[in-house]
Amino acid sequence: MATTEHCLACFEALEAHLYKHKPMSSAPLFVTWNTMEDDEPSLRGCIGTFESQPLSEGIPEYALISALHDTRFSPIRKSELPTLQVAVTLLTDFEEVEDPYDWEIGVHGIRLSFYDRGRRYGSTYLPDVASEQGWTQDETLFSLIRKAGWMGSRSKWKDLELKVTRYQGKRTTLEYNDYKKWRESIDN
Repeated sequence: MATTEHCLACFEALEAHLYKHKPMSSAPLFVTWNTMEDDEPSLRGCIGTFESQPLSEGIPEYALISALHDTRFSPIRKSELPTLQVAVTLLTDFEEVEDPYDWEIGVHGIRLSFYDRGRRYGSTYLPDVASEQGWTQDETLFSLIRKAGWMGSRSKWKDLELKVTRYQGKRTTLEYNDYKKWRESIDN
């Protein structure tokens, strides 16, 4: 059965040929699940990888991992399907930065790592997280440090030697009801 994705692949192949660039067939990626209440997303799962994945394999794999195995949440249930929104973020333009503040809210995701008392810590936020939360750079960095599991004194976090990598992301979202409409159109 032919699908919209097959047509998209045709345009992607032709455009890549005409503009002399390679279509994106693999990338580091994250899949985010939200429940939608009054048009407001509420995080339900988000897991991805910084290792480039073939998109045809990585997207379905991380769709299930983030829906069923994000330890911050119980697995998504059938009854939640009508409320779900999915977002796929393909990560690009990784740059290590010397200054932990050398990134822009709403433009860059940040990945940080650091050592404290012989233990390594690390965490990331995708490019949209800080702006969606309304955080400053300080609030974002402190939240990331806590997300990494560091439980030191709030007054001491700026003493940590943070290794920061900024990156960008190409993000697309789709709600379950839009998926159902598409599915019904190709099943008929």
